[in-house]
Amino acid sequence: MPSHLDQLEARSIYILREAFACIEPLGMLWSIGKDSNALLWLARKAFFGRVPFPVIQLDTGMELPEVYEFRDRIARDWDLDLVIEQCPPEEEMDPTLPPASRSAARKTAGLKNVTERLGFRGLIAGIRRDEQATRAKERVFSPRSSDNAWDVREQPPELWDQYKTEFPDGTHVRIHPLLHWTELDIWRYSKREDIPIVPLYFAREGKRYRSLGEKNITLPVDSTASTIDEIIAELSETRTSERAGRTMDHEAEDAFERLRTSGYL
Repeated sequence: MPSHLDQLEARSIYILREAFACIEPLGMLWSIGKDSNALLWLARKAFFGRVPFPVIQLDTGMELPEVYEFRDRIARDWDLDLVIEQCPPEEEMDPTLPPASRSAARKTAGLKNVTERLGFRGLIAGIRRDEQATRAKERVFSPRSSDNAWDVREQPPELWDQYKTEFPDGTHVRIHPLLHWTELDIWRYSKREDIPIVPLYFAREGKRYRSLGEKNITLPVDSTASTIDEIIAELSETRTSERAGRTMDHEAEDAFERLRTSGYL
C-alpha cells in the first residue's frame, strides 16, 4: 500500500497535470518558502524534471538576503523560466488597512499587474488549508473575477477529485495542489525527498523562521530546532500558530480576510 506521503504526492501531481492539460496560459507562483519549494519539486516530478510554465516571484525588495540567494541558485540549477515581478510601493496601497497588511497588499497589486500583463488564465499557488482559517475555505480550482476578487460564496463543489476547469472569459483560476497537505506533511516530504530549504528555517542562536515573509513584517520564533528531524519533533508538540511570526496576523481581525477577498494569496 502507498504511504501517506505517496498518496499526497500522487494527488498533487494529478492536480498539476490536470491544470496543465486544461488551462492556458498557466503560471506558478513561487514565494521561495518551504511549501512553495515542495510544490516546485512536485511540478518537476509531474513533468519529468522540468517545469513547463513560468515561475513567478512577487518581489517587494524586502525579502531577506538568504531568500534572494536561494532564489537565484535554484532558478539557475533547475533551469526555471523565472519571472520577477516588482511590486508597487506601499504608498499606493489602501490606506485603511493596518500597517503590516498594507505592506503585504503590495504582493496583491503585483499579482494583478503580472496577471494582466502576461494574460495568465491559471496560477498555481502553494497554500494549505491548515495554514490559516480563511484559506481553509478555498477550493483546489478556485476562480477569481476579472479584478482578482475572490467570492467565498461562489466556489464550485469538488467531489471525488472532480474539478471544474472551465470558466467564463475574464476569469482566472488559482490552482492549489497542496491544499490537502499539513505543515508536518511538508517537512516530512522535504526530508524524504531531500528538497533544498532556505537556511532561515533552521534555528540559530535560539531563533528560526517558521514562516518566511518580508523582513519588515515577519519575525523569527523561539526555537532550538536546527535540523528537519528536530523541526518535525518540535511541530509534533507545539500549539503555536505557524504564522505566529507574521505581524499582519496580529492586526485587525478582518485584515487578512480583506486581503484574501481582493486577491491576496
